[in-house]
Amino acid sequence: MVWKAVAGIGAALCMGLGIGCAGTAQAQSNPRYIQFQPSATKGALYAPDTGQASNVAFLTIHRTSNFMNMIGTRELAKRGFLVLGMNPRSDNNEAIVRFENVALDIRQGVEFLRKHPGVTKVILIGFSGGGPATTFYQAVAEKGVSYCQGPNKLTQCPDTLKDLPKADGMLLLDSHPGNTVNGLRSLNPSVLDEDDLSKVDASLDPFDPKNGFNPNGHSTYAPDFLDRYFKAQAARMNRLIDKALALRADVAAGKAKTTDDAPFIVYRGRARLMDFSMSVHPATTRPQKLIKNDGTISTEIVRSVRVGLSQNAKLDRTLENGTQFLTVESFLSANAIRARDSMVEIDWCSSNNSTPCALREISVPMLIAAMGGHYFVADNEIHYDVAASKDKDYVVIEGAVHGQTPCEACSKLTGQSYGNATKNLYDYVAKWASADRFK
Repeated sequence: MVWKAVAGIGAALCMGLGIGCAGTAQAQSNPRYIQFQPSATKGALYAPDTGQASNVAFLTIHRTSNFMNMIGTRELAKRGFLVLGMNPRSDNNEAIVRFENVALDIRQGVEFLRKHPGVTKVILIGFSGGGPATTFYQAVAEKGVSYCQGPNKLTQCPDTLKDLPKADGMLLLDSHPGNTVNGLRSLNPSVLDEDDLSKVDASLDPFDPKNGFNPNGHSTYAPDFLDRYFKAQAARMNRLIDKALALRADVAAGKAKTTDDAPFIVYRGRARLMDFSMSVHPATTRPQKLIKNDGTISTEIVRSVRVGLSQNAKLDRTLENGTQFLTVESFLSANAIRARDSMVEIDWCSSNNSTPCALREISVPMLIAAMGGHYFVADNEIHYDVAASKDKDYVVIEGAVHGQTPCEACSKLTGQSYGNATKNLYDYVAKWASADRFK
């Protein structure tokens, strides 16, 4: 989760000009640029360089990131599949996100692939923040707009989401629970006053060595601290939500400085304990499938081999990396969720940006793959558990970072090589997508 507007993948610029990009030729030498309407939505279509493509096509998209060059576009094209990497209308700009509208962009991609010669099945790829986006789409497609409307929701989906064409399968790649949940878990709960950041509770400072912080490696926090910390994060998020709702009411009543929306800034947002501590979500709760570097599969309690990010202590107070510039609407639609505890008592369906809420409504075949060098191993196990699909699978890729490549820093700590992480992941995906379930 990134708290500032982040740049999209630079290689997409040359795709936008319709030319091949350096580093992409191995899988597909000339991805075709696709311009959708509205004009902010665009894509790059990858196909195998030789031979006929499979009847199964993939679509990958994110809430804000440019996925026209996401690693899966090349890896799956290399394995015989058609892949559409999309760039949403709110690319590179969290402040203009109206989360529910991402479904309109996904709809264009699904309809485009449905019309492509030879395509009979479409699988949505939910990578990282693409997980809550694609699962939201599929939940609405299967259950209708009643899923995303109601008094329990912080924001409502529009009726334009009626009759979305359903996808035929879901591939979740290290999907997170929602930008909302990442935001909740990243809040520094020591902040007591949003208007005066000098007012803090030092007993909740995650970067104080007295509380367990280690500036040189993984931090270890006592159970009592963790319990207080997670509850305080939820309390701060609820205060922010109440503030945003009051501002929204003022805008609607004509009492604000603006008539359509209002600015909303969140400070001190790089305090997610999973970034620098193995005290939180270190492993699966029970034996799960682990694809090892040699390609074999074992079933065991899978522990993440991630490396602690102690630099968060400095980033948390910065404007560039610790501050989120939003509006009231973008905060409520894509960055806010009600909770009593940031880990175990989350009101999952108070937001439409919630992977666990959406998965309870999805019935199509599903493959969930977590990266073993990152911190979503436990969250992805939860995703597997709550998914309604009867045809579902969960695997962890040993030593893979969030970006689905080998974790070199992890290798230095464990002494093991993870050089085959990318190959192992996409070989497994290709086998799953080529099975009879999609014939």
